[in-house]
Amino acid sequence: MKIIGITGPTGAGKTTALREVEALGGAVIDCDAVYHQLLESDLTLQKRLEAEFGPLRGTDGAIDRKKLGSMVFGDPEKLQRLNAIAQRATVERTKELLEEHRRSGRPLAAVDAIALLESGLGELCHTTIAVVAPPEVRVRRIMTREGISEDYAWARVRAQKPDRYFTDGCDIAFVNDCPTQEAFASQVRAVLHKILEE
Repeated sequence: MKIIGITGPTGAGKTTALREVEALGGAVIDCDAVYHQLLESDLTLQKRLEAEFGPLRGTDGAIDRKKLGSMVFGDPEKLQRLNAIAQRATVERTKELLEEHRRSGRPLAAVDAIALLESGLGELCHTTIAVVAPPEVRVRRIMTREGISEDYAWARVRAQKPDRYFTDGCDIAFVNDCPTQEAFASQVRAVLHKILEE
């Protein structure tokens, strides 16, 4: 099974790339979703977070993500500690999922992760791909996709890491300034076919 790591900022076109992986019979592992599932179900992770940050449960008994977020955002040291704990748990679960997909006979799997390289997940991949796009293109896409104002979309784009964070160290970097989604999809498709043939 070929493993591809895909990273990039919001609105750049990662979803289009991931759909092409699925179209080829590949599995997609969204590391954000993996982390959120672990927050709900992994007692070891929950205990580790509470040991580090104190009581975090809401009235329903689940970890209150907003409470955790308000504790760490604006405090770089706490955010770093949270990221270290979250990454360790997410990487372990991602490895388990990759093994499940390998056993089920998938030809291809993609790991979608913002911190693909710094988390160490990139080392599990045959190829790492960064998808970036000009900021004004990303703003337009986010506005269309989420129905938000231009000011809010710009705030989201400006809050993200610069393109070099994603592209430096990746094997392939796509600059998605394609006029249509299909034009970008066909670029990705060609690269995926090449990877599968290697």
